[in-house]
Amino acid sequence: MIPLYQQTLLAILLDLLLGDPRWLPHPVQGIGWLAQRAEAPLRRLVPNPKLAGIVAVVWVVGSTTLIGFGLLKGAALLHPLAGDIVAILLLYTCFATRSLHDHALAVYRPLMAGDLAAARQRVSWLVGRDTEQLDEGEVTRAAVESVAENTVDGCTAPLLFACLGGPLGALAYKAISTLDSTFGYKNERYLQFGWGSARLDDLANLLPARLTALLVIPAALLLRLHPGNALRIFRRDRHNHPSPNGGQIEAAVAGALGVRLGGVNSYFGQPSTRPFMGDPLQPLQARHILQAVQLMWLVYGLTALIGVGTRLLVG
Repeated sequence: MIPLYQQTLLAILLDLLLGDPRWLPHPVQGIGWLAQRAEAPLRRLVPNPKLAGIVAVVWVVGSTTLIGFGLLKGAALLHPLAGDIVAILLLYTCFATRSLHDHALAVYRPLMAGDLAAARQRVSWLVGRDTEQLDEGEVTRAAVESVAENTVDGCTAPLLFACLGGPLGALAYKAISTLDSTFGYKNERYLQFGWGSARLDDLANLLPARLTALLVIPAALLLRLHPGNALRIFRRDRHNHPSPNGGQIEAAVAGALGVRLGGVNSYFGQPSTRPFMGDPLQPLQARHILQAVQLMWLVYGLTALIGVGTRLLVG
């Protein structure tokens, strides 16, 4: 079989070329189905909802990893080349950089064309907040915040887990991330049951989020944005976020772009206020979406240099 660093580079190339075509089955769909199917039986079997949620985490992450292991071993038994192909495909499905790029530009293009209604509709594919009444600045803010946070969840974190643990490491990370997306809500239903999912996701992203945020600084330098401001705002505002990890990258991106993120969002008609991140050196405009995407690509490339390069050195 070819070395892991080569498998990872080929998976990155596949993601750049193909993105996430709708016809291709995606592990996240299977992981989400597995998590949803486990909830009701575990709530019945385990009276303590927090403990039931922890069992769900062990079941889903363990099952995902075991299925991946079976696919890899089964393919390798057929032929080493088959094992390589399965490994590359599994890694490829864990990376979402091209997909994030496409979704962000789907908001940017109608904004640049003056079609605010289309931009509102397309930004709703990226965020959970109400988008029907957003103006250009608020549509831009929603898109930039989504690109920033998903740079970690969909790009750099799975890449780092792949470099550390191969396809199984990347799959385990996607299982953790999907569990948080499924159960990690602070509402009456999931406050206890989703506790384990949310805490494990926080732990899994602890280092990737901070490394990604720091890499925004050299990326901003290369793009001739505001690297010094990125560092200043990162240090000042990174805790102004409900997530201990989400604020790291959003603060750095706000500083790099010279804009202010955060503020009032509406969810199902109910306002929700988040602290501001960054200073409004300039008003939010459509071009900031493009700059956020450019930052994402450069940060992803720097992460690949670090992760794949380290893997190449250690073997």
